Amino acid sequence: MEYLHIVSVLVIGYFFLFIMAKLLGKTQITQITPFDFISAIVLGELVGNALYDQETGIPEIFFAVAVWGILIYTTEILTQKFKRARKLLEGEPSIVIKKGKIVYEELKKNHLDLNQLQHLLRSKDVFSIRECEYAILETDGTVSALKKTLYSTPTIGDLKLPIINIELPVTLILDGEVIWDNLKSINWDETKLINEIKNNGANNVKDVLYAEWKKGEALHVQTY
Repeated sequence: MEYLHIVSVLVIGYFFLFIMAKLLGKTQITQITPFDFISAIVLGELVGNALYDQETGIPEIFFAVAVWGILIYTTEILTQKFKRARKLLEGEPSIVIKKGKIVYEELKKNHLDLNQLQHLLRSKDVFSIRECEYAILETDGTVSALKKTLYSTPTIGDLKLPIINIELPVTLILDGEVIWDNLKSINWDETKLINEIKNNGANNVKDVLYAEWKKGEALHVQTY
């Protein structure tokens, strides 16, 4: 009975958490703030604690997850509609480098030391603070950096080169299977695809690990 209880809690909890994650959107992962971090931990703990509590059944788990989910969902609505609530619950970005100078007061306010700042800057391809004109500490703990003009990468406009429209590559074969929707999106049929992969040394689709189409370029094919 104990193992049956664990299995049932895990299965039901899995579906409850999956549904709640879909309802709450992607910000729980992609733009996690301190409040989001705490809410995600609590949501997981509600199910985790029920694993070893024989008196906690499926209705209790459902009720706890539903109530917590409603509270978080309500919080998300408040932060979308009211700016003051957004600032209170999610915080606000902080300028930690301004006009090439470190704003030490903002570092202390956000409990960020210089080593951590250097680490965050390196993740933005800024390996020296002298290269940085502005750096903003975002609410999710990442840094957005703007390099000084001397160190910034030149753009197409700077070089006065002709502008070329960018086209997304399309995956046609993945792990030996054709992605038919993608094939139709480029107006190819199976015969056309087979001919193209044969020109690249593959006998059939099953021999292809990965095939990618890009406008104006030859089909990229990698076999097993």
